[in-house]
Amino acid sequence: MSSWLTHPWRFLGQRFDGWLQSRLTLTDHLTLNQRNVYIMPTRAGLMLGVTLLVLLLAAINYQLNLGYLLTFLLAGCAVVAMHVAHANLRGLTMHLEATHACFMGATAQFFINFQNSQKHTRYGLAVALQGSEQSVDTDVGAQAQARVQLAFQPTQRGLQRLPTLTLQTLFPLGTFRVWALWRPAAQVLVYPAPEPHPPPLPSHGSDGLPQSSALLQHQGEPDGLRPYRPGDALKTIVWKKAAKTGQLVSRDRTQTHARTLLLEPQLTQLTSFEAQLSRLCAWVLMAEKQGLRYGLRLPHQTIAPASGATHQQRCLQALALA
Repeated sequence: MSSWLTHPWRFLGQRFDGWLQSRLTLTDHLTLNQRNVYIMPTRAGLMLGVTLLVLLLAAINYQLNLGYLLTFLLAGCAVVAMHVAHANLRGLTMHLEATHACFMGATAQFFINFQNSQKHTRYGLAVALQGSEQSVDTDVGAQAQARVQLAFQPTQRGLQRLPTLTLQTLFPLGTFRVWALWRPAAQVLVYPAPEPHPPPLPSHGSDGLPQSSALLQHQGEPDGLRPYRPGDALKTIVWKKAAKTGQLVSRDRTQTHARTLLLEPQLTQLTSFEAQLSRLCAWVLMAEKQGLRYGLRLPHQTIAPASGATHQQRCLQALALA
């Protein structure tokens, strides 16, 4: 059965949210003004309106001057509270800080900076992800700044856009809800979730040869050289360099014989592509932790073997965008 027939109000709400978000501009810097700040009475505000109506009818019916005075006094306070509540957000500037990458299944965190250029304090601000009941409360002092941290859990790997944010306030009386919607343009990079208990890295076979293409042999000139040490074998001395510089240097045998891994999906022996990426992600972390040189071969990208934090980040980014 159609969702329109089973849950009409939910269906209309989803359609309205989609229409409203399509009208919001993607930006990481937002200044609130009368165009993007909305105001509606809360349940308490509606009850206050009903109470004022009853008081007014009673004052008219019984010709009570004090009734008129109380009714219009409370109505005036409500009108002033409406303007104060709207001014509590109007003119506030929000700026999103750069987000950091995270692994699938982990929590992506980001920060928002509030800047108040006015001479009055902004009280009772609540920031939340749209649709979430949990919010972060803060106050922004006069001509001051404030910083809040929010978090969400991405649902898939790759580049994920940050969810729409809601900023609202009930200050000062709670009779009016003033809010604003913000669609950040920033995206967070989500790496595949590392396999919890991956198998060991591919290793040499009993015959001394690699069991798979994961292990490569160094060819040509070695990667590292070091000064000559007494006891170094003559075959490790680079005579061409010694003839040019007059100094003896030797090949770094530890680096020459270091394992070099070329990781690829076929080595995981898994059928699901997402499971392959998860195991490759765990292997990249293991190889970096062990100080090995490793590369990555994916269907549309090949990363040459290397090591270091920058290389690890490059491999993880390739796995996230595969």
